[in-house]
Amino acid sequence: MSHTSLFDPFGDPQQEEETLFSLDDEENDINLDEQARNGSNRGSADLQSRHSGNTTFSNTSNVPTIVIHDASASTSKPYDEFEDDLDLDNDDGPIRFNIPKTAGSSSRSSSESGDSFTDALGNHYDHIDFDSKAYTSKLKFKGTRLVYFTSAFVSLFVSLFGYEQGVCSGILTFVTFLKYFDHPTASEIGFVISILEIGAMISSLLVAKISDKWGRKRTILMGTLIFMVGGTLQTFSVNLYIFAVGRVFSGIGVGILSTMVPSYQCEISPSEERGKLVCGEFTGNIAGYALSVWADYFCYFIQNIGDARENPHSFFANLSWRLPLFLQVVIALVLFVGGFFIVESPRWLLDVDRDQQGFHVLALLYDSYPDDSKPREEFFMIKNSILQERETTPKSERSWRHMFKNYMTRVLIACSALAFAQFNGINIISYYAPMVFEQAGFNNSNALLMTGINAIVYLFSTIPPWFLVDRWGRKPILISGGLSMGICLSLIAVMMFLDKSFTSSMVAMLVIIYNASFGYSWGPIGFLIPPEVYPLAVRSKGVSLSTATNWFANFVVGQLTPILQEAIGWKMYIFPAVSCALSIIVVILFYPETKGVELEDMDSVFEKFYDYKSPLRKLSRKRHNKNAQQYERIENEIRQDVRSYDVELDDLDDLNYETTQQSSQKRTLL
Repeated sequence: MSHTSLFDPFGDPQQEEETLFSLDDEENDINLDEQARNGSNRGSADLQSRHSGNTTFSNTSNVPTIVIHDASASTSKPYDEFEDDLDLDNDDGPIRFNIPKTAGSSSRSSSESGDSFTDALGNHYDHIDFDSKAYTSKLKFKGTRLVYFTSAFVSLFVSLFGYEQGVCSGILTFVTFLKYFDHPTASEIGFVISILEIGAMISSLLVAKISDKWGRKRTILMGTLIFMVGGTLQTFSVNLYIFAVGRVFSGIGVGILSTMVPSYQCEISPSEERGKLVCGEFTGNIAGYALSVWADYFCYFIQNIGDARENPHSFFANLSWRLPLFLQVVIALVLFVGGFFIVESPRWLLDVDRDQQGFHVLALLYDSYPDDSKPREEFFMIKNSILQERETTPKSERSWRHMFKNYMTRVLIACSALAFAQFNGINIISYYAPMVFEQAGFNNSNALLMTGINAIVYLFSTIPPWFLVDRWGRKPILISGGLSMGICLSLIAVMMFLDKSFTSSMVAMLVIIYNASFGYSWGPIGFLIPPEVYPLAVRSKGVSLSTATNWFANFVVGQLTPILQEAIGWKMYIFPAVSCALSIIVVILFYPETKGVELEDMDSVFEKFYDYKSPLRKLSRKRHNKNAQQYERIENEIRQDVRSYDVELDDLDDLNYETTQQSSQKRTLL
């Protein structure tokens, strides 16, 4: 069977491949829980009762009967003989059960050839060649090396945003830049800096539909190309308006990249290493930022050549601020060419029914696993989850309204993670670090030098989360980082208020500690949470919205910072300090822990957290249980002696009571 090459970024996403599967629509829903990881398919799906296939549910008597059809031998057993094999829980909607291995989560059909497989849903994949080794044996770059290289390379795409963010903070202090643009005001500087976020916010909202149609890989390439256009306009701008237009184009590019890269990395990463690999993306971001800061520092001294400082239109005067801007175009070009050789997301390939290509990518990514069946298990887990989502939410219904209606809790969590990352004050430092150091008492060159040292420490601080995020979890890192950042910002305000001889050195030290705290916590984890918490059906839209929130918060901070620095000085740092305290409270009360959880199993994580672990829900349950007991006591007394008990039945309605029994109807997903 011919198909588009795995590495062809412009293959037809609508390519039709024969996909043989069937899901009969009957009445009784049965949810298949996750099977044991060693040797069987890990998937969960809503099965319909059917007359043929792997599983049949019969409820013709008071005791239900579950009939299991094995691929090798057809056998039927009543429910009580499967008591040890099945884990039934009929308190929460549909019956949940674990099919024993004899039923087979994915099995070779006895009536088909060796290449024919049937999954636990009864779907036949005769068109898929599941011999992973036959495919990967032809290729040398595969397995763990491929996973790590792809994750590291894709992280460099985000370095474009880091570079764009840092390069402007440096050239704002250049005399040649300020004279060339006729000394722009603080509001003009704030507008030019923050206009990038407007472009990023718009593109991050629009990119969801594009990525679902074109795929993650080609969308990333498109974002890189747009970024190159923006960088070129900035480099050769002749006035502040063209410079601002270039910032808008660059913003559109970084909006696409900052939305798609985290999603792409989540979708190619094994669950046990997903946190580490996605955190590596933020390291790439800060690597770009650090590079831009040091490029600014060295180009700063070009101003001292000839009459550059007096004549802003001379060659060296232009070179001093145009060269660091042009370097980002060169980096983007290298990444654009290399981007043609990364693999496409296997989850997107399976979602558009390019099953053979999706399996080939999984075979490459999991080639290092000792169990040869690992790629096939991942294939069935992902595909079954996709089929389940198609039953519950057809593609035609995957709208923004559907996401807000069914996943509002996750929307708020994902958006707050990136909003707090900005309102906690990082861009006060990142965009205006040289200005902050100047305000603390450093001169121009020393302010840039301190910014460069700060960037190096910032970069190294992003490395510990690689090893901690999948051990400690997401919440402990966010809480500890928020606490450290809040303390540093408060002390910065105090030091600037005192304005003593030690103020400059203390502010420099606190800024560096603050940046390190952010680089260890809210920086990487803020971008990790959004693609984790959404199901595949709305992941693109959800991540787009949360990224747009990030850029909106970025815009607000970028616009207000220079104005507030002039107006209220040290008091400005109190606002992000308060935001840090609020972020800690929100994480403790509302964020579930997602470490080590498969993306397809995230529904159960939210259900368990908001049913049992949320502190607010615990208080609510305690109050409801108390009211329920009071209701039952009064009702019993009334029943014992209605005539002698002087109470109005209407008094029962005054109780704040909610029944503790769950509704038989399906609950809206959190």
